Amino acid sequence: MEKELFLSGYCRQLDAARMVEVIIEGSQVTEVDCCYPDCPHAPNCTVAESIREQISPT
Repeated sequence: MEKELFLSGYCRQLDAARMVEVIIEGSQVTEVDCCYPDCPHAPNCTVAESIREQISPT
């Protein structure tokens, strides 16, 4: 099943707040309109944290 999410948060790379579109199929991110997961700020990013919460098993 595909999920389309719009996540809001602060982007350190852009130094601004932004909305990020994420498409998740099953437990895999198939599309994202930011540098996740390769962004050097991903470990401390609130948007990346939200993405990880969506794909991790509960």
